[in-house]
Amino acid sequence: MVQAVDTIGITVKDMDQAIAFYTEALSFTKISDVEVQGKEYDQLVDLEGVSLRLVRMQLGSEEIELIQHLNHQGKPIPQDSQSNDLWFQHIAIVVTDMDQAYQKLQEFNVTSVSTAPQKLPDYIEAAAGIEAFYFRDPDGNTLELIHFPPDKGDSRWQIPTGQLFLGIDHTAIAISDTETSRQFYQDLLGLEVAGESENYGTEQENLNNVKGARLRITGLKANRGMGIEFLEYLQPDNARPLPEDATPQDLIHWETTLVVQDASLAAQKLRQGGSEFVSLGVAKITEASLGFKQAFLVRDPDGHVLRIVQY
Repeated sequence: MVQAVDTIGITVKDMDQAIAFYTEALSFTKISDVEVQGKEYDQLVDLEGVSLRLVRMQLGSEEIELIQHLNHQGKPIPQDSQSNDLWFQHIAIVVTDMDQAYQKLQEFNVTSVSTAPQKLPDYIEAAAGIEAFYFRDPDGNTLELIHFPPDKGDSRWQIPTGQLFLGIDHTAIAISDTETSRQFYQDLLGLEVAGESENYGTEQENLNNVKGARLRITGLKANRGMGIEFLEYLQPDNARPLPEDATPQDLIHWETTLVVQDASLAAQKLRQGGSEFVSLGVAKITEASLGFKQAFLVRDPDGHVLRIVQY
């Protein structure tokens, strides 16, 4: 059903601060900046009197969408948020040189999640030699830098370039059960499994900053766009669920945009599958610059929000 994994929406409190950070620290380019309001957006996020500022930022071939609720003040990300909490989601930004990218982030005094950049060991065959580092943006959203050795990752990340930051390889989500999530993303939505790994050891603990971390990782792809990666923590088993009162105005709210040919048909299929909807039906979007004409928000089995759109 899904044709592409498109933008990743990230909720922010201060849009101008967020734009400056993503532009100056990570080399994103702002490509659109609009304010929208009206009953269709109330319907989309199930809030009254919605007024949104939506800013698209591009890095390489991928885009993120920064989302600010102008007249609804949502809750901040919990200060004790951990990488194994089931609201956790990040984007993996590909770099050509991890040391240089890490040093650049130090110029912006970023808050680290990882103890330092980590190189995954040879005994994790599917991920051996990959370097990664977790950190936070000004609103507390977790981001990842990732560097692939020549034998790992998509071949496009190996094309010679003078750029330090190349694009977004995937978005990763913490999940409670791989089989349940595969039934939703693979059987219901039609994404395909692209790779699997079980990661553990000192480097993985230091990367996620979770003591005793042992993860079952599953990567999925659509025909186009970035990947979606499941992070199931086999250890420790103390993951916290998404708060029951979470709403789209809260800073833990991310939206993974999936493109379908027929939004109404997709909504029908997801309802038949028992999915939890955020939106009050399929919203007809009037803002032409957003690029789609129908959309709705729905939650996956762990509460991560997907924005299903029809172009």
